[in-house]
Amino acid sequence: MQQSAVPELAHTQTRPIHWVATATAVAGVVALSSVVQPGSATAAQSAPAEGRSAVAAVAPPGTAGVRFPLDCGPVKAVVVKKATGDLDGDGRPETVAVVHCDAPMGTPPDGVYVLTRSADGGKPRVVATLVEPKERLTVTDFALRARAVSATLLGYSSDAVPSCCPDVKTPASWRWNGSAFLRSTPAGTQSV
Repeated sequence: MQQSAVPELAHTQTRPIHWVATATAVAGVVALSSVVQPGSATAAQSAPAEGRSAVAAVAPPGTAGVRFPLDCGPVKAVVVKKATGDLDGDGRPETVAVVHCDAPMGTPPDGVYVLTRSADGGKPRVVATLVEPKERLTVTDFALRARAVSATLLGYSSDAVPSCCPDVKTPASWRWNGSAFLRSTPAGTQSV
């Protein structure tokens, strides 16, 4: 075996402290990347073609003061998640809200509602129910993208399953077809 002309260097042999330092540095970069987010995108609106009028910019409907079709008894309804976007392509945004009763204990079932307002900016109102609270579902991974609402629905295979422990997980999405919201469930739905 031929000897190296360069003396051995201490850093050429890996020791556990080197691996710990590397792992710490990688974890720091990952943590920093989850905190640092790009700025919001902006796009210029093109002028409408002649003969057509532009739809006036309307603020998305808010959830404050809306009466959701949810019976909560003595407690109030709470909006836990919401997203806005133009679901029907009319140029006016809708709001989709995940709502449940403000129960002091347990996991109350969620309802998912679509809100809109008239072209003149009237009071927001519920126009569609995507998930009924009586279905005993909890909504997670809720999003609105590309004119579709998507969510993961956690539910129960039978009434014998305790409310604390949903055992069925179903991905679902809803898209406006011109007259109603159609629900689709991807193939390969799995239980928890």
